[in-house]
Amino acid sequence: MGNIIAIIGRPNVGKSTLFNRLVEQRKSIVDNESGVTRDRIYGHAEWNGKVFSVIDTGGYVENTNDVFEKGIKQQVLIAVQEADAIIFMLDTISGITDLDQFVANLLRNNNKKVYVVANKVDNNSFIADSYEFYNLGLGDVYPISAVSGSGTGDLLDDIVANLNDSETNKLEDLPKFTIVGRPNVGKSSLTNVLIGENRNIVTDIAGTTRDAINTRYNKFGYDFMLVDTAGVRKKGKITDNLEFYSVMRAIKAIENSDVCLLVIDASIGFEAQDQNILNIILRNKKGVVILVNKWDLVEKTTNTVKEYTKQIKEKISPFNDVPIIFISALNKQRILNVVESAVMVYNNMNQKIATGKLNDFLLEAIEKYPPPTNKGKVVKIKYVTQLPTPTPVFAFFTNLPQYIKAPYQRYLENKIREHFDLCGVPIALVFRGK
Repeated sequence: MGNIIAIIGRPNVGKSTLFNRLVEQRKSIVDNESGVTRDRIYGHAEWNGKVFSVIDTGGYVENTNDVFEKGIKQQVLIAVQEADAIIFMLDTISGITDLDQFVANLLRNNNKKVYVVANKVDNNSFIADSYEFYNLGLGDVYPISAVSGSGTGDLLDDIVANLNDSETNKLEDLPKFTIVGRPNVGKSSLTNVLIGENRNIVTDIAGTTRDAINTRYNKFGYDFMLVDTAGVRKKGKITDNLEFYSVMRAIKAIENSDVCLLVIDASIGFEAQDQNILNIILRNKKGVVILVNKWDLVEKTTNTVKEYTKQIKEKISPFNDVPIIFISALNKQRILNVVESAVMVYNNMNQKIATGKLNDFLLEAIEKYPPPTNKGKVVKIKYVTQLPTPTPVFAFFTNLPQYIKAPYQRYLENKIREHFDLCGVPIALVFRGK
């Protein structure tokens, strides 16, 4: 058996609460509102030294006209296909419903190992009530309380006993490329086009994606994790708790990523909110690629791309050494360029420039244009080296570090960028006494 476990069930039975307990972090949004979890959310759980992936799904709803509920149904069916085993979550207080029966029938036809979990057994008096679920004919019932954690140990013991030890989970080591942007710029559409399936719910309603969603991309010789996030809005426009949590998840996804793919809407242009998101990326020292989506909607002349690029670079100055790609997720235009650019930026971030190469080039540039004298004192830079940090940091050793001001620091950064390929990568310069 493989190492992917999907949690499914009808809405509001406690799936996300159990998911958060298994992955030991508040990764899924938990709220009393039905239908909060809209897409499949991935995480990793560890028990008795064994690691496995867990998928949280939206509540399964049958025969509905609601656009989100239809999407949730599709997500559950995909999760069942992806998973090697299923946690079928039920509510002990309400007992077996018609919808539970429908899900049970669906699971019987899938030949997957099913763990029937009776949730909300918050004290021993409810254990007898959980026996009702044996009538579903899906095997043993595990009475648990997802809120307190009681009963989850026995469930996890049996799950890890059936795991395939030969399958090691290396996903944590893969590069993480996170798709970010304002609501409704086409982030989920881009994810679906890149991975070639409708993994994320796509509608014309802004704010459809509420959680950050991880997907492994492994084709064309590339292997990385792709993360789709909720649209990031200004604080003043965040109207409810759920959306607040979604924005927090997006920011956390940026913090945990290697390269951010900042999607903007070509028909609207690069706005202040796009700049705010870029600032979050740069503050966290992440690589960045700017994707101008919906390019098919823009009327073009010979110089449209050049003029649009110039406008963006002026707005994001002084850090404008960034790949800018004009795409259409709808028409699959330049989609492979997105992957190539993200990988290029990732490689740029991780390059280690030899100290000899740095000094050969930079000391000559410094000699041609030395730091300005300050208060009659001559500032001399003797030596440069790249520090062993996760993102590029260059240390300059000088007799008077406090006298090297911002304009000269920009000169040095521009020289480094001219000579070494650091496109898309925020770099830092530090100045130390000899």
